[in-house]
Amino acid sequence: MTTLLFDEDRSAEIVAASFAGTPDPRLREVMTSLVTHLHAFVKDVRLTPGEWEAGIRFLTETGQMCDETRQEFILLSDTLGVSMLVESLANSAVSTQGDRLTEATVEGPFHVVASPSRELGADLNVAGEPGEPCVVTGRVVDASGVPVPGAKVDVWQANAAGFYDVQQPDEMGLGDLRGLFTTDADGSYWFRTIVPAHYPIPADGPVGRMLRQTGRHEWRPAHIHVEVSAPGLRRVTTHVFVAGSPYLESDTVFGVKESLIRDFVEVDDEAEAAAYGVANPFRTVEFVVALDAETTP
Repeated sequence: MTTLLFDEDRSAEIVAASFAGTPDPRLREVMTSLVTHLHAFVKDVRLTPGEWEAGIRFLTETGQMCDETRQEFILLSDTLGVSMLVESLANSAVSTQGDRLTEATVEGPFHVVASPSRELGADLNVAGEPGEPCVVTGRVVDASGVPVPGAKVDVWQANAAGFYDVQQPDEMGLGDLRGLFTTDADGSYWFRTIVPAHYPIPADGPVGRMLRQTGRHEWRPAHIHVEVSAPGLRRVTTHVFVAGSPYLESDTVFGVKESLIRDFVEVDDEAEAAAYGVANPFRTVEFVVALDAETTP
């Protein structure tokens, strides 16, 4: 049996050996690598006991900020770029046949309330929030461009003041500016909403304190979250970013990809506005989502 007596020079090797008997090979791989990199980090920066204690307090406070409608640990992962890296590694932008796919981005900390099922064409703005009316249209297709009927399109967004329903439940009501849609026989979907605003992530907790101490801002560019799934196809979590929004080049959670930026075109046409059931003028944007085939792990 390998001795586990501690030795500074071989610390990672000694601790990693304690996981050698882990039955699950993937868990063994993850824990061994985690210990190796964590010990290398501590040695690289020569972490002091006081800094270690501060780090433990920070993580404790991060957990204490979490509840049913707020996930501070996801916020921390987002602001460290880990969420984006995980999504990018798990979701290739190109299929195995070389077809372009919709790129993934972070889910974010506000996907904590189930979106209510809505009929195609429904208005997400059930609370009558002020803002520019907007019509979102699109289709879900597979990697070859074949329409996918019956796909689930889950959308959620901030209002024109930059708040989500879970941040203002008394003013907006849970479920406002959220919707779960099912594509029709042509793989199409559409809904009405308002143009979202750019907004700061919640900065009243430990993550916000970290950003201020490191001289970083807490802002995200304007976007609509979209999560699409269908049987036999790989789920994708993505955004539609509003072209021209502030912070596209410096999103605090590193979530922007060029392929996800869209023009929200202004339409000034009374007849078209009436056909969609929105006030004139209004904005419109199209977002086609291409999904890859699900692969067996």
